[in-house]
Amino acid sequence: MARGKKAVKELSPEEKLQQALVPVEEQPYLIPENWCWVRLGKLYEINPKVTADNAALASFVPMERIESGMTGRFTFEIQSWEKARKNHTQFADGDVAFAKISPCFENQKSMIVQGLKNGIGGGTTELIILRQAYMNQKYTFLLISTEDFVSQGKATYSGTVGQQRISMDFVREYPVPVPPLPEQHRIVSRIESLFAKLDEAKETAQAVVDGFELRKSAILHKAFTGELTERWRKEHGVGLESWTDTTIGEQAELITKGASPRWQGVEYTDDKSQTLFVTSENVREGYLNFTKEKYLSNKINDIQKRSILNYGDVLVNIVGASIGRAAIYNLHQLANTNQAVCIVRLKPGISNEFVCTYLNAPIAQSYYYDNKVETARANISLGSISAMYINLPTSAEQKEIVDTLNMVLEMEQQAKGAAEAVLSQIDTMKKAILARAFRGELGTNDPKEEWAGELVRTYLPK
Repeated sequence: MARGKKAVKELSPEEKLQQALVPVEEQPYLIPENWCWVRLGKLYEINPKVTADNAALASFVPMERIESGMTGRFTFEIQSWEKARKNHTQFADGDVAFAKISPCFENQKSMIVQGLKNGIGGGTTELIILRQAYMNQKYTFLLISTEDFVSQGKATYSGTVGQQRISMDFVREYPVPVPPLPEQHRIVSRIESLFAKLDEAKETAQAVVDGFELRKSAILHKAFTGELTERWRKEHGVGLESWTDTTIGEQAELITKGASPRWQGVEYTDDKSQTLFVTSENVREGYLNFTKEKYLSNKINDIQKRSILNYGDVLVNIVGASIGRAAIYNLHQLANTNQAVCIVRLKPGISNEFVCTYLNAPIAQSYYYDNKVETARANISLGSISAMYINLPTSAEQKEIVDTLNMVLEMEQQAKGAAEAVLSQIDTMKKAILARAFRGELGTNDPKEEWAGELVRTYLPK
């Protein structure tokens, strides 16, 4: 006669609780005395089933309908429950869901599950569902949004590149700091308040960044129409009639290398005592960039004498995607250029900074757009550059405009830089707030409230 199976001893509520709690030596950090550490797999139901009539309407959520970035938001399609649940992950209002596959996990595709059709849904199999009625839903969501949870989860990835998944052992064993339920509510409320202020600051900073080019364009328009220096003219007893309607060609000699790209016996060299070769790649908006320096044998200057650069020359790109970018050659170094760059050598008494700024301004950019020739490589002719209109103030007012622009645009650039610094810190600040929240450091805990272990004990499986 076969022996019967040995009866499994039923654990007492206290034994079940001790089994769920994280031993002191394994607790990640100190928490308030009325909190407790609980293994995630003992605290929540993981991927529970949902019972509903097959004919009932339900929500269906594919991965692409879940937002990234710790928003908790998602959209859904309507399907029958039979179709939504079959071979899919199941969830219900009140659950928290997060992606388990890369890169969706580290991109924080997750859901605060609310508003489902008939309160039920199915979706991508790459989700992990957490359910626990006595845990604040948003507290749970914020927990799986912490940098600690994400970084530790990533460390358990396995599988092929692009199809890596976090370990379910990691999920089950992850230690959760559990406060009393009223404290969970207070923590969520405090975090939402702090995050709202940060989001407001982010919105303000983003507006400063987004509006920079528009403000810059408005300032430049005022500069080249005389509005910027209206008070200066009154103080100096001059009017707009002192400005001269002219063209770039009337005020400068325009020079290019010429059509032939062939250099007989001219070679590139690493010798920086030879000729610096300035190309359109070096000419940026208002400055020269030499992160990629090129040098040519000095023989180039015998072949291309006209395109030897003088200190103070204005250089304008006339070929390719960067048409119209202008900068001043301000190096005391022998240099030459190629056919993609036009040298604007101004007459004495005309500010190269004024003209360079004008050539980079929206008014000039519109002119380039209207007059460029679309071929294999877009270009604008010397004739078009020469015919470009410019309203030229007196030398003294040119200097005043340049000085005022430098000051005003520097202030705008500083404001933009400060706003960008704020934007770069928002996510870091949110992570820091979350880290403090789960340590009980937001100043919301009431030590007189009952130990959270009693709450856990009450709801442990019977």
